[in-house]
Amino acid sequence: MNTRQSGARSLALLIGWSTRESTVCRSCLRRQYSISAAAELVSAISVSHSPPVTQSSSPQTAFRVQAGVVLSRPPQITRDQTPFEKAFFFYQRRLNERLALPFTRYFYFKQGTPADLEWKRKQTERLTPAKDIGVYNAYGETAWNDELLIGAKYAGPETQAEWLLKDAEIPGVGSDEMGELKRETVERPMSRVTEADKKQDEKSLDRRLDRTLYLLVKGNEGRWGFPASPLMGRENLDNAAERILIQAGGINMNTWVVGHVPIGYYHFDYPKPLVTKGGVNEIGEKTFFMKARIMAGQADLKKNELGLVDFKWLAKEEIQKAVSPRYWKYLRGMLADQ
Repeated sequence: MNTRQSGARSLALLIGWSTRESTVCRSCLRRQYSISAAAELVSAISVSHSPPVTQSSSPQTAFRVQAGVVLSRPPQITRDQTPFEKAFFFYQRRLNERLALPFTRYFYFKQGTPADLEWKRKQTERLTPAKDIGVYNAYGETAWNDELLIGAKYAGPETQAEWLLKDAEIPGVGSDEMGELKRETVERPMSRVTEADKKQDEKSLDRRLDRTLYLLVKGNEGRWGFPASPLMGRENLDNAAERILIQAGGINMNTWVVGHVPIGYYHFDYPKPLVTKGGVNEIGEKTFFMKARIMAGQADLKKNELGLVDFKWLAKEEIQKAVSPRYWKYLRGMLADQ
């Protein structure tokens, strides 16, 4: 009997098999031995890696998680042009007049008709078919001098609007006391500066139509900031943002929460930990801000549930003056420059 056969018989005796009563093959013995060894190894690992259960003596610490809403009104009109842009666009229109083919008057106006006579009068006044480039002869000796200095009044959109309005006047019937032909004036466009701008009404959504305005609220403690509230139960940030908009600004605002991911956060450490009812020490708060848009309506704080006392619609640079420097440090990357 060799060593391998002797080992197999010894193992068979250990597991309760008799060598005389039954015959055991080597493969069965090897399989049974492998299963027994693996089971012992697993039990040993599980016992050695089980962490000891100890009772913590210090209270649990955590941050208060809040949801905030950055509610904005997008620009309603285009921004004002810079002096360079005004001069450049005006130059482009005059250059186009130089490069275009001459205007064929009789293709549009029958000779000798009132429309033809009106066209001749306008052509004599401005020397060009174009209506918004002032007095300019594109085919004269000084046609090359079509550039304007930065800040020239001709380059301003207000002056060009006056030219267009004057050209759109319809000749009337008869004449006035001075013998001049009567003309029917056309409706003028609305001003870019509204009554809210003139009165500096920071609660109106009709101010600063070329900028993005954000809703800023004031709490009982006197600090300005975006509407925020702790999460309730198992609600997520998106649901919390919709709840905060109703609790803060009322039901008269038609709003839309953009996306399901926060656009920024604010971190604040308490001077002293606050003990909650559950025995947890809150060492600070973390506010995650959701982006939202207002499409109609207005904020109303009369029945708000967040303890707010005042609100304003402010642009980015105005918010910087209203909030604390630490708060502004976290906010400035979330706000649009225009």
